[in-house]
Amino acid sequence: MFKTGIVRDTRYIEHRTGDFHPESHRRLEVIYEMLNDPDMTDKYIDVPVREATEEELLYIHSKDYIDLVAATASKPSSFLDADTQTSPGSYQAALLAAGGLCNAINMVNSGELDNAFALVRPPGHHAERNRGMGFCLFNNVAIGAIYAQKKLGLNRILITDWDLHHGNSTQHSFENDPSILYFSTHQYPFYPGSGSFNEVGRGNGEGFTVNVPLSTGYGDAEYIAIYQQILQPIALEFKPDLVLASVGFDIYEGDPLGGMSVTPDGFAGLTRTFMEIARSNCDGKLALTLEGGYNLQGLRDSVKAVLKELRGESAIKDRDWSSEENQRILTPVLDKVKSIQGRYWKF
Repeated sequence: MFKTGIVRDTRYIEHRTGDFHPESHRRLEVIYEMLNDPDMTDKYIDVPVREATEEELLYIHSKDYIDLVAATASKPSSFLDADTQTSPGSYQAALLAAGGLCNAINMVNSGELDNAFALVRPPGHHAERNRGMGFCLFNNVAIGAIYAQKKLGLNRILITDWDLHHGNSTQHSFENDPSILYFSTHQYPFYPGSGSFNEVGRGNGEGFTVNVPLSTGYGDAEYIAIYQQILQPIALEFKPDLVLASVGFDIYEGDPLGGMSVTPDGFAGLTRTFMEIARSNCDGKLALTLEGGYNLQGLRDSVKAVLKELRGESAIKDRDWSSEENQRILTPVLDKVKSIQGRYWKF
């Protein structure tokens, strides 16, 4: 069994977005309740939670924006945009989300943990330097990547993102940086509208952004094929010192905001692929952080499948997914990505 850490804290639940908002506190409540199931209890290592420092937030966000979010702590309710709402507990929850992930990364890097999953909210990958958007306040995974470089001395970081929505902020934070490679699969065209095939990075970072925009209908086998046939060879060439993942469960087959068909088994298969990439490149150093996912039962079951896979209690055994691939929708995407990214990577 692997030593798998989890970041959890009831203060994340104090980020309140209203009874009808899809990114509600119930998301973490159902996950935390699942952790008390007989087959889950006492099997995971709790990562101590702390608030991110201003220095850490400034890796990604401007001082004016940090102050703007801090000011919401004294207000019953604030809107950073039409979708992104805060409550009195939101600022602290956002600090704890970024800080908790940094602690998890530190413990994975030191060998105290083999891998970790930050079960936090608010999510982060849409929050730009100067503004919150898409339910996100601070970009947790981006802050964690720079933390790993500046505080832990790591050089190359791979950030991969299977959320239904493109991580616009993560891309924008690193599109000029060849030391951080960002790989994203996402429904397109869809919110936030970025993430086309031809967005490959800029300047010295050209080739270190890999976007795989997808139409609706992709399921377990297609997602796993994309990550195995595109990301794995790129990662072997890039040779990351750490693998980070923004994992959104809005690609679940029953998600109310999505149009994908991934099941809990598929999430386990994706997690295994990430673990294989980490084992091949950086002694298995892997940390996941929660992004979206709005079907509560699907979120509960899928997070459970991911956690079991991280620990080594696989439910999918040695399943071969290739016979389940829908080549009609898969092959054109693989060919398109390889034709563009083949300028930078070997396939």
